[in-house]
Amino acid sequence: MEGFSRFVLRHKLAVTLAWLALTVAGVLATSQIGGRLTARNAVPGQPSYEANAAIARTYGTGGRDPLVPVITLPAGSTVDSPGVRAGIGRAYAAAATAVHGRAVSYADTGDRRLVGRDARTTFGLVYGPAAGQAGGMRAPDLTGRVTTAMRATLPPGATLRVTGMQPLESGGGGSGRGPNVLSETLIGGLGALAVLAFVFGSLLALVPLLIAVCSILTSFLVVYGLTTFTDVSVIVQFIVALIGLGVAIDYSLLLVTRWREEQAAGHRGDDAVRRAMATAGRAIVFSGGAVAIGLVAMVVLPVPFLRSVGYGGIIIPTVSVVAVLTLLPVLLARFGARIDRPRLRRGGGAGRGWSAWARGVVRFRWAAVAVSSAVLVALAIAALGLHLGDPESDALASSGPAYEGRAALVHSGVPTGVLTPIDVLVPRGGDPVATAARLSRLPGVAAAVAPDTPSWRRDGTALIEVLPVAEGGSAAGKDTVRRVRAAVPAGTGVTGSAAAGVDFAKAVYGAFPLMLTLIALATFVLLARAFRSLLLPLKAVLLNLLSLAAILGAMVLVWQEGYGSKPIWGIAATGSITEFVPVMVFAFLYGLSMDYEVFILARMREEYDRTGSTRTAVVEGIGRTGRLVTSAALILFLAFASLASAPITELKVFATGLGLGVLLDATVIRALLVPALVSLFGRWNWWLPAWAARALRVRPAPLPPTAAPEPVPAGHP
Repeated sequence: MEGFSRFVLRHKLAVTLAWLALTVAGVLATSQIGGRLTARNAVPGQPSYEANAAIARTYGTGGRDPLVPVITLPAGSTVDSPGVRAGIGRAYAAAATAVHGRAVSYADTGDRRLVGRDARTTFGLVYGPAAGQAGGMRAPDLTGRVTTAMRATLPPGATLRVTGMQPLESGGGGSGRGPNVLSETLIGGLGALAVLAFVFGSLLALVPLLIAVCSILTSFLVVYGLTTFTDVSVIVQFIVALIGLGVAIDYSLLLVTRWREEQAAGHRGDDAVRRAMATAGRAIVFSGGAVAIGLVAMVVLPVPFLRSVGYGGIIIPTVSVVAVLTLLPVLLARFGARIDRPRLRRGGGAGRGWSAWARGVVRFRWAAVAVSSAVLVALAIAALGLHLGDPESDALASSGPAYEGRAALVHSGVPTGVLTPIDVLVPRGGDPVATAARLSRLPGVAAAVAPDTPSWRRDGTALIEVLPVAEGGSAAGKDTVRRVRAAVPAGTGVTGSAAAGVDFAKAVYGAFPLMLTLIALATFVLLARAFRSLLLPLKAVLLNLLSLAAILGAMVLVWQEGYGSKPIWGIAATGSITEFVPVMVFAFLYGLSMDYEVFILARMREEYDRTGSTRTAVVEGIGRTGRLVTSAALILFLAFASLASAPITELKVFATGLGLGVLLDATVIRALLVPALVSLFGRWNWWLPAWAARALRVRPAPLPPTAAPEPVPAGHP
């Protein structure tokens, strides 16, 4: 690191011009990238994907849950009244024409299961064109077109409300508007600036933000280039902007804080920067490596959507590390001393409050371990109740036409499972009528219809629509999918959102234990080299896994059970957590939380090597990194809180998991459990036998001799 920092500082102008060029190019890439991103989240090779692809080729429709128009006839009129059935048929035909898709209703089938118990409420399904590559968190919302087309042909006095999973999730109004990357980033940036101003008390607070801007824009430039080789999910833009903001500022905080310590010790100019880079720079490299290792899990998964998110996630820490280790040293050397004013906070030394906290943790280490472990284990136990699946419909909207349409279905006795139907593709030579009759008798199936119209029978194939009792995201809904698959003849395709969810979970989580083991081993090796210890990296990996289990438990309590979603967002319990959320939370938090572990333990190792005292290492390490870690966690939390304001429930759940994760990690684990355990392990923390050192290609660290117990420091070290 010493040679690298000397090279960077010898070429200040070249480094500055290079980052200026990358940033300008990033601005141009950011303005063009939206049209190159995809909203697809399919799993090629899985049965539901192949069936859906066949439906799209033959019928030109599918790929999403249908719209469900609900018609309520005026008082005194029923579906059996003269002319009503024909009028309903015309309305649904107009809807299918308006969206260039297909529709099914009571008018086509005469099936009374498409009519409510009051005989005045009836519903049908309208499928639009097959989902394409359009950007946006969701495919274009066709609610407005369907509503306009149907109202013109409805029976007199009838009321129309168009519902469905997509209009419910977009807020019930059918706007389909999603979160805005720029606005979310600005909100997160303003929160970060407030925290940085508090930490530094000078204009130096602007420097980490400048590094974050350069890192984010350069990351967008790399993502833009990546779109020429592979599909990149639209979610990547949010991840690059908001997580990039937090990570770049985290790394900048570490280096700037260490630079201020060197300034306070009397070092100036390039010398202060080189000394800061020699210690903090090394920790930043290992920290970035830990983040990247966690995201490898997503890159190797057989899901293009998650793979592209993994690519974006790896780009973020890589670019941020490069920016912090090249551009930031140049800025500090040229302008640091001049802009570190008005110096409302001192620049060096351990924080008195954090040092006092560390001494308290060391003194009551057994109690600290017991309390923090109890919190983590209790939350981890809650994670055992995790259910994977899309949120239930009652958690998606609380007002608007879509909400009213769902309420009308429930009031008339229609199960909400009709919002997530199962598509069955009968191949040539099959008997759709007999198959539908067999499926309609299955437990959990409310109806199975096989319309005999051109839009439902084509090229010798036929489509059957299975209407389940339970929604596809629930355990009962997934069981219905499995029963349908077991009951259909060989060669028959089964798809729909519930079937896709079953296949997604199998593809992603089937090999997850093995993948988790490999990631843990890679992290252990990386940290063993960083800390020159066997026990510290083992503890770090195990605590990370316990922390992640606790976060999943918190998500179950907040969202699945509704203990936080209802009072905070006014959203009812989702009943499940969307399949992709846990793996994404794992991938990002595994690395992000390891940041703090590296920051703290690297400083503890440094202080132990200087003093030979574990207690001093703990007190000094926490005293000098406590405010840094807390501030970094707060900045990340504000970025995730900004993301949680998005109107899409899945993004809220994802952002909540990340936000709770960084707070839990920075408080219960890094500020309480880590120092307590290091204090308990004593001299074993610092042991690296010769055989392990040879394998890791680092200097060995012999086991220190047993020493008399050290007194707990009573004053400021």
